[in-house]
Amino acid sequence: MEKRLILRGLLAGAVGGVLAFVFARILAEPLIQQAIDYEDGRSHALGEGHEHEVFSRTIQENVGIGAALILFGVAMGALFAVAYAICLGRVGRVRARPLALLVAAAAFTGVFLVPFLKYPTNPPAVGNDATIGLRSSLYLVLTGASVVIMILATWLGRRLQPRFGTWNAALLAVGAYVVAIGILFALLPDLGDLDANKELRQSTETPPPLLDGDGKIIFPGFPADLLYQFRLYAAGAQLLMWAAIGLVFGAFAERLLERPRVAERPVAVTRA
Repeated sequence: MEKRLILRGLLAGAVGGVLAFVFARILAEPLIQQAIDYEDGRSHALGEGHEHEVFSRTIQENVGIGAALILFGVAMGALFAVAYAICLGRVGRVRARPLALLVAAAAFTGVFLVPFLKYPTNPPAVGNDATIGLRSSLYLVLTGASVVIMILATWLGRRLQPRFGTWNAALLAVGAYVVAIGILFALLPDLGDLDANKELRQSTETPPPLLDGDGKIIFPGFPADLLYQFRLYAAGAQLLMWAAIGLVFGAFAERLLERPRVAERPVAVTRA
């Protein structure tokens, strides 16, 4: 049974990855190109040379991002199926399709949304290159901690269910998760605190305008609306992927787990 669920998780993840790629290719890629153009213009204003790219932008925006999102979707689909199999029969009497949507919502929140709120995704030209390794490490630490805390919150909800009921136990578990994440947010450093140098600290988020000796702007700062739109579409792509995984896997799981039981029910015979 577990192998059949994982196979369906792989298929659902592939569907989610393809949809996320189409979404990102249409909406997010033009913003990435604008960010690259800004980075090139800023380098030119600073008198810096342009680095030669190993792969062209055409390959990057089609093959590169497509392969990355589809493979990521397949991997998340397999992990999703494992989490679903663990939850099956352990979270109360929840049917196959609603359970898939609940697991997908939890995965989207724990794996993407919580780390994204603390360390949001940046387009090119945003963020200090000297701290990219540290930022990536902090993001992974927060992602792992979020998943672990969510598992513990689920366990807590199960323990509290006999005493407080399903609804109240779920609310208490969610409250415990939110409080723990809030404490973790307070303990982890902000992006602006990663650089001891004041000038680097200012450029950790968005690069400021370039000024000449007289204080005149010779090149503008990074557009805030471009950063906002990029992060919005990045979150939208992830939401679409996890929603697709939940919906597609839910349909597969319903056929696998529930319809055979319906077929096995005895048929009443009416006597003449």
